[in-house]
Amino acid sequence: MCFMAYMVVTVKMNSILGMVLTLAVGLGIGMVNGLLLTKLKLPHPFISTLGMLNIARGFALIITDGMPISGLPYEVRWLGFADIGPVPACVVLVAVVCVLMYIMLNHTPFGRHIYAIGGSMEAARLSGVNTTSVMNWVFAIGGFLYALGGIVLAGRVNSGYPLAGLGAELDAIAGAVIGGASLFGGEGTVMGTIIGVLIMGVLRNGLNLLNVSAFWQTSVIGMVVILAVWIDVLRRTAEYKTAVAKKA
Repeated sequence: MCFMAYMVVTVKMNSILGMVLTLAVGLGIGMVNGLLLTKLKLPHPFISTLGMLNIARGFALIITDGMPISGLPYEVRWLGFADIGPVPACVVLVAVVCVLMYIMLNHTPFGRHIYAIGGSMEAARLSGVNTTSVMNWVFAIGGFLYALGGIVLAGRVNSGYPLAGLGAELDAIAGAVIGGASLFGGEGTVMGTIIGVLIMGVLRNGLNLLNVSAFWQTSVIGMVVILAVWIDVLRRTAEYKTAVAKKA
């Protein structure tokens, strides 16, 4: 978001080229996250992604000097504010991305490999899955989509603000877990994630309508995350006990 605003406003780069470069940078950052796991053998994805989050946020503050870069060109703002007929362009974009992700996860070998690695990386490796390559590309695709989301957000607010989306990662985690994704890996669907994110949106808007303080909203979201993970643990425990009982 800030990188694109800096390139198209401060550096005066062509708008389309700036967006393409932003997507490439997002893909590259995602690939670096994957390499930190597969090559440096960091113990958990949260470590690499959290570290990269702070690096990227610090870089955004450096290039913007902590101030928003406004006055984005129309081409950059289009995805954030334009309509395609009666439907906002960003909604169409989300629908297209969700359909593509659904096809990838459910109808391609790559998608099946992702689920296999999430269930058990060692079992997937012994089954012939190139776990290193798959994980690198999963993080690269994630980085690409994060950059795409940043472009949409920049279009909606007509600026590149280094502190935009602060805390949004918590909402993303909560939405995914509420939608059925497991923090232990191997489970989750595109439709479930959409439902989870919509629930988080309704929760946020409901708290705003009730005039709940933004400070309390942050606490509520944190409690929702803990509750969702706890329910996931209980469900997994119940499934494990059922499987053991059947074997006995």
